[in-house]
Amino acid sequence: MSANKNGHVNGGANGHDASNTNGRMISKRFSDIPSAIDIPVTGEDDDQAVEIDLEDLLDDPTELCTLLENEGAARTYWMTVALAYAKQKKVDHAIEMLTKGQSAMRGGNKERLSMLTCLCWMYLWKSKEAPRHRPDSVEHGEEIKTKEDWLKMATSNLNDASRINPSFPPLFLARGVLQLLRASTRPFPRNNTAPGALDPEKAELLRGAQKSFEDAIKASHGRNMLAVLGKARAAYSMGKYAEALEGYQEALRSMPDLVDPDPRIGIGCCFWQLGFKEDAKAAWERSLEINPDSKVANILLAQFYLDQSAHVPTNSPEFIQLYKKAMTEYTQRSYKADKDMPLTCATFAGYFLSRKSMPNVEALAQKAIQYTDVNAIASDGWYLLARKEHFDDNYEKALDYYGRADDARGGADRGYMPAKFGAAQLSVLKGDFGEAKLRLEKIIQQSKNIEAMILLGTLYAEEVFSSQESGVKEDKTTEYKKAVGYLENVRTAWKDPKKNLVPDASVLLNLARLYETEQPEKSLQCLQQVEQIEFDQIPAADKPEETGDEVAYKNTMRENLSPQLLNNIGCFYYQSEKYDLAREMFQAALNACVKAGEKLEGMDTDALVTTISFNLGRTYEASGMPDEAKTVYEGLLGRHSDYTDAKTRLAYIALRRDRTEEGPKAVSALYKESSADLEVRALYGWYLGRMHSRKRSSNVNEDPEYRHYKHTLQQYDKHDRYALIGMGNLNLMAAREMRRDSESDKQARSKTYTKAVEFFDKALQLDPKSAYAAQGIAIALVEDKKDSKTALPIFLKVRDTVKDPSVFVNLGHIFAESRQYSKAIEHYEAALTKDRAHDSHILTCLGRTWLSKGKGDKSLSSFKSALDYSLKALEISPEQVHYKFNVAFVQLQLATMIYNLPETQRSLEEVQGAAKGLEEAIEALDAIAKHPNPPYPKHDIEQRANMARNTMRRQLERSMQAQKEYEEKNASKIQAAKEQREAELRRREEVREAAVRAENERKAKIAEERQKIAERDRELAQARAADDIARENADMTTDSETGERIKRKKIPKGRSGGGKRKKKEDGITDDEDSGGEEGGSRSQKKGRKARRGSGSEEEKPKTKKRRLAKKGGEKKDESKYKSSEIVVESDSDGDDGADEARQVMEGEAEDDVEMQEATNGQTTAAGGDSDEEEQVVKTTRKSRRGVIEDDEDEDIEADTSAVGATHQEDSPNTANEDNDTPMAGAAVADDDDE
Repeated sequence: MSANKNGHVNGGANGHDASNTNGRMISKRFSDIPSAIDIPVTGEDDDQAVEIDLEDLLDDPTELCTLLENEGAARTYWMTVALAYAKQKKVDHAIEMLTKGQSAMRGGNKERLSMLTCLCWMYLWKSKEAPRHRPDSVEHGEEIKTKEDWLKMATSNLNDASRINPSFPPLFLARGVLQLLRASTRPFPRNNTAPGALDPEKAELLRGAQKSFEDAIKASHGRNMLAVLGKARAAYSMGKYAEALEGYQEALRSMPDLVDPDPRIGIGCCFWQLGFKEDAKAAWERSLEINPDSKVANILLAQFYLDQSAHVPTNSPEFIQLYKKAMTEYTQRSYKADKDMPLTCATFAGYFLSRKSMPNVEALAQKAIQYTDVNAIASDGWYLLARKEHFDDNYEKALDYYGRADDARGGADRGYMPAKFGAAQLSVLKGDFGEAKLRLEKIIQQSKNIEAMILLGTLYAEEVFSSQESGVKEDKTTEYKKAVGYLENVRTAWKDPKKNLVPDASVLLNLARLYETEQPEKSLQCLQQVEQIEFDQIPAADKPEETGDEVAYKNTMRENLSPQLLNNIGCFYYQSEKYDLAREMFQAALNACVKAGEKLEGMDTDALVTTISFNLGRTYEASGMPDEAKTVYEGLLGRHSDYTDAKTRLAYIALRRDRTEEGPKAVSALYKESSADLEVRALYGWYLGRMHSRKRSSNVNEDPEYRHYKHTLQQYDKHDRYALIGMGNLNLMAAREMRRDSESDKQARSKTYTKAVEFFDKALQLDPKSAYAAQGIAIALVEDKKDSKTALPIFLKVRDTVKDPSVFVNLGHIFAESRQYSKAIEHYEAALTKDRAHDSHILTCLGRTWLSKGKGDKSLSSFKSALDYSLKALEISPEQVHYKFNVAFVQLQLATMIYNLPETQRSLEEVQGAAKGLEEAIEALDAIAKHPNPPYPKHDIEQRANMARNTMRRQLERSMQAQKEYEEKNASKIQAAKEQREAELRRREEVREAAVRAENERKAKIAEERQKIAERDRELAQARAADDIARENADMTTDSETGERIKRKKIPKGRSGGGKRKKKEDGITDDEDSGGEEGGSRSQKKGRKARRGSGSEEEKPKTKKRRLAKKGGEKKDESKYKSSEIVVESDSDGDDGADEARQVMEGEAEDDVEMQEATNGQTTAAGGDSDEEEQVVKTTRKSRRGVIEDDEDEDIEADTSAVGATHQEDSPNTANEDNDTPMAGAAVADDDDE
């Protein structure tokens, strides 16, 4: 094709005759059939004849047959009339003529041979137009032949002709076409061939066809282009597209005016299969250009544009343009040309299927199936019928048609992937998920089909979701992993630009649901990707104008998105404690509800608005904005007065604000109104626990909170997890406070822990992922069994799951129990930051931990921290008697600690403070002992107070006196030590500052040096650039003819002036070619000796480096030497440059002999001043020897100037007035060679 593309063949562009107008070519098929024929008849005159108009033949050929038979017409008349009928597409009449003519022939087999061959071609023609199967709607008695029937008749005729003369050339072509048609209509066998392999029997037929076409080509000595086309077609059917392409291009080169059949169609199909779709389009467009009525070119171009439309989003203007062009411009034109063309019918059927015009789909698909001789088109027809029945819910028919579509392309491991996928969809619709999964998994194994992965991943995801919603205890880990795996593979495939896939929001939403529990951050990412997809789908008319504020612009854009999506994104932000972002999302979701209601008047957005508003109120609460939250909840109650959740949140807010008056009233009123609501009962149980926490009964069964939870389980829901966990926690608290003096006490305590674990275990059975129940079991393990090793992993896992202060409190407990006080303090403080800054319980835990740390470390500061936290707890709950006891106990411990410290480690102020604290502790213990419910036995408390009063008080008094005397006695030493320490600190600071200054100075110096180096490099780079420019300018000269700047060229010296002889004793060789090599070697040696004898070491110029040549290089042919870049004037050739050459040679001395010999053949150019050149030329002509015999100074001067010119050969200063570099000395070795 490349030879004829945009070229001229036989005088016409692209291979058509110049005589043709408008670039159209006329088909030569039937061109030898005349418009009329004279048939000789017997009569009175010998030359009598009957003229038959072949362009207006009778509809019934019987009369013509009778005439030809009666007159004994020759074979040619029968065949001409038959072909005239065939030209008018009346093939049945042509067959009748040939059949009767064959019977009327009396000339023997030779006459019959041509007619048999022609009849065979007619049968092949009919086979192309015949249906594949007999239609079901055929009336009884009506005979309709199928493709197979016509092919059998053609085979019979061909065999008869072959018996007469098997080497008859037209038979080769007919046999090849017959085998091609048999191969194309052969059904695919199932399970016998691997994917991509040919059916053995079909391959045998195609090889036979190829052999027949080769025989036809040989018989015609390569001139039969129809045989060449047939051979290419056989190669195409065997999947040898490159070989087929060569065949089609050969046919086009040999017959550029061939239109019917058109090799350009085949060329385009080969390009398409090879992946060059634009080239295919060009070939088909050329075919359409030379034959605008080509139905094949039209429908193939339609396929091209349909393929292009499949790679763009369906909602884009480009898709509409491409699809419209494919259907209205090309498919419709092809359909008008031939309404029975199978590919056109299949294409139109697909269009009508999208329009839901089912009657048209069925009619066109049946045509495509019946009249095609291409299995792939038949497969498309069955697939369209299956889609039609699928749409009409006729699942059995649809499954049958899907199976036929698959079988038409090979079935099993080959087959048609959309048909396989359709069958899987039917299995899903019928509820047979097992079969659907098997079908889809097989599809994925074969082709990694994206749609199959989406459907299979969705099926597994739905199994997971159904299990979650039903609450059935069934392990769905495998299904979960498969669902995530398939859907993530789809998500990864979207990133491949070669696949050009459009992301599917349903895939991302399913992934978001799967990740929701285990990996919420990934779930959020999926929802954000869906958000971006919806952003991209917003019509340009609905997009707001950009104001520069990206956040405001995005929030405005979100008004056009799905409110449900925005609400879900807001929930994930809320869970990750990004309350500001969550608030933005909920507000945007409310705005989107309003806009959606405006667009769709019938849409009910009330439920959405209610849910999103409640979420917004919860976000306000978490953000510490209770007033805004209260406003939102009250607004919800204004719209729905029975909205219990809003009432519950309002009651909770009231309780947090006022724990004595308004809060309890609100909670009690809510409980009376909605006592059956489990959420309300949970809040009320929490309220009871907080209200009675200061006066809990020692018997857990009498606790009001415990009795409330028990009532909930007995009367409302025995599976209420909140109540179960609450009862477990209360049992834990009771066990914690129980005595453990005797063995019976310990057993009773252990039983209480066991009871608590039973409640937690029941909650875990109902919800295996209940973090609070797992945490309760871990607490019991630590407190009862002392099994910290098992409990710690549970606590850590709960910490990663639940964002609740209690998790950090429990971790603090376990670390404190294992004496890891620093970690315990860290977790207690983390719990304080989680909205528990005023939690007296956590403050007490911190006080206890600091006290234990102080005892272990003997640290006075730790004791002070313990006292600070105990005082804070007492300040928050002053009526709690055990908090008073804690403060008194810490004060006693602090007094004991200070008493035991040596004078050097304490101060008088600290001893006095401890004494004051001791007095406060004594007063507190006396008051606690008189309390009706003391935390410890009254006798023990009184005994501790007496000990502090009688013993510790006197001890501290003595310590105070001793500390006072010590500090007075050692005041000067203490002051000196203090001053010395301050001096040492100052000295260290000065040393540090000096080191910093030195480091800064060093860095500044390095930066300065780097800057200088960078500037020097910049200057060198500029200088090199200037030298490069000068060298380029020096290599350029002005063309005398055109005046343009051109590059210099050196004229070989041997060709100008005939070459002049020079004296060898002067070290100058003959300029002629005959002695170039030898003379060059001698001149180098003499020049080297002269150089060694003149000038000192300091006067030696820097030797220019050269690339070493291989030994023996001087023996190479002179034409291979590198020529000089300097252009030599004709009058200064030969002798005029020899002197300067010697000077250059002498200037490059100090290389050893081997170096000089190795560089033989290299070119060195040097520039000199114009005036100096004229002077040297004159001197050389007058007395060549005089140059050598000059004194030493002149020799050195000449040598130095030559070397300087070598290093500055491209400098602008060396150019003459015409900006042209004059000729300087050249290397002697080059003089002779060039």
